[in-house]
Amino acid sequence: MKKRFLIILIAAVACCMTVDAQGRRGLRINEVMVQNDSNYVDDYGLHQAWIELYNSTYAPMEISSVFLSNDPAQPKKYPVPLGDVNTEIPPRQHVVFWADGEPNKGTFHLSFKLTPGQDNWIGIYDANGITLIDSITVPASLLPNTTYARKLDGEGSGIEAWEVRDGSDAAYITPSSNNKIIDTNSKVEMFAETDGRGFGLSMMAMCIVFSALLLLSLSFYAISRIGARVSRTNKARSQGIEAKSLPKEERPTHDSGEEIAAIVMALHNHLNAHDKESTILTINKVRKSYSPWNSKIYGLRELPRR
Repeated sequence: MKKRFLIILIAAVACCMTVDAQGRRGLRINEVMVQNDSNYVDDYGLHQAWIELYNSTYAPMEISSVFLSNDPAQPKKYPVPLGDVNTEIPPRQHVVFWADGEPNKGTFHLSFKLTPGQDNWIGIYDANGITLIDSITVPASLLPNTTYARKLDGEGSGIEAWEVRDGSDAAYITPSSNNKIIDTNSKVEMFAETDGRGFGLSMMAMCIVFSALLLLSLSFYAISRIGARVSRTNKARSQGIEAKSLPKEERPTHDSGEEIAAIVMALHNHLNAHDKESTILTINKVRKSYSPWNSKIYGLRELPRR
């Protein structure tokens, strides 16, 4: 028994680790700034190089125990520590790590730096330190205060999916934010063009609501019919009758609500016909204690007469 329980426990842990590993495969390097002179500041108010990671999945992702490195020969260069609630990235959201070489400053301060003027390779490894989740080589031509970013968050795997951003209106820098800011909704614009007064949208909403109510009423009707059939079957069985063998008009009918109420009331009156002694003795405390022995009429307060 213990051996079977141990095998099941090991299998469950392995499944959890597999699911977690599959979820971490959606972690992406999203934007990188190698030389930061006047851009984003860290939690100490300093300008440092930074690396933005992106959770491309539609579920929260816990990234503690993954490794970040700038050297393929040393994949375990910086392990993301355990115990920090901020290492859980919400779905389709971002987190920024500071490449300042000062990991003693906190969870999001890496143990390595990025070098301006040369190619900088950056990689993310899974908890085993072997499986490469994502990597990118930032070109040496990247100017100060510019970033190397994906055109769309978490999408694409080749060089064509990346671009250089200098902070202009057409190529803005977006740490901890979407690389492409969406300020319009194509579906809303389509409805505005084709249904300016909202008549079609109202009809669609009403159809959905009434369809749901119709399905709900049919479900309740089906449940009541099934309950009545089960009740008739049980009633026939209690009388020793095989309901299927009888004609339909001679089969026992389902008890009405009045009959059920009468039976319940009769059972209630029968079971509560006699009072039961509670065998509980209640003692109430008297506010002012009184005893005839300490009454004034028995006190010798007058002198004896001759």
